[in-house]
Amino acid sequence: MKKFATWNVNSLAVRLPQVLDWLAAHPVDALVLQETKLTDDKFPTMEIGEAGWQVQWFGQKTYNGVALISREPATDIVKNITGFADEQARVIAGTVGGVRVIGGYFPNGQAPDSDKFVYKMNWLTGLRGWLAEEMKQHPELVLMGDFNIAPEDRDVYDPIAWAGQIHCTPQEREHFQQLVGLGLTDAFRLFEQPPKSWSWWDYRNLAFRKNQGLRIDHILVSEALKSRVTACEIDKLPRKNERPSDHAPVIVTIDG
Repeated sequence: MKKFATWNVNSLAVRLPQVLDWLAAHPVDALVLQETKLTDDKFPTMEIGEAGWQVQWFGQKTYNGVALISREPATDIVKNITGFADEQARVIAGTVGGVRVIGGYFPNGQAPDSDKFVYKMNWLTGLRGWLAEEMKQHPELVLMGDFNIAPEDRDVYDPIAWAGQIHCTPQEREHFQQLVGLGLTDAFRLFEQPPKSWSWWDYRNLAFRKNQGLRIDHILVSEALKSRVTACEIDKLPRKNERPSDHAPVIVTIDG
């Protein structure tokens, strides 16, 4: 059995103790982090290593930043999308236990009429082209991360209010479906899930207490893994922590 997880920690400098506590309670094979918000020289390699974990990281000043924490060393590390010029640290990939693990912090996009939305569209196109090549080389593959896309209306607490807004635009949802079209499956939707299952809640307006959130953190699995997925869940508990991230971890369990 293998377990893989993703978590946008919204500052690893703040959330490192929470991450280490979570890993102690959930000894996954690999955890990908987003929004570490640390330059490479500030990354807490020693603390993570002392806790018994291997880690690969890719950061930049103030924003973004991704990491891949694993029980055994990850191999064949790739940082960012091959063939797509990008100054932002958004993707880290490595092979763990024979499974290609790709962690991504997808662009937010800000607003549908912004330059950042254009960047998001171009980034998603670049990701899809690179992923197609990765999947040829690695039949067993998981793509995990903060996608900043709510794929369907049931992934949004108020679909009418969010219609056409960032995370919920037809263009973003079409890109999500194009990723699925490569031969990937949304692991969370392989199972009956409780209604109103979100992975992100705004810090404002008591959104978590009111359970007003979005499901924008996802795990997509390749066809070779799909039939072996036995569970996929959102762990809401860390969102109740003192000084929590606004995102919750998502975990997939795979047989074999």
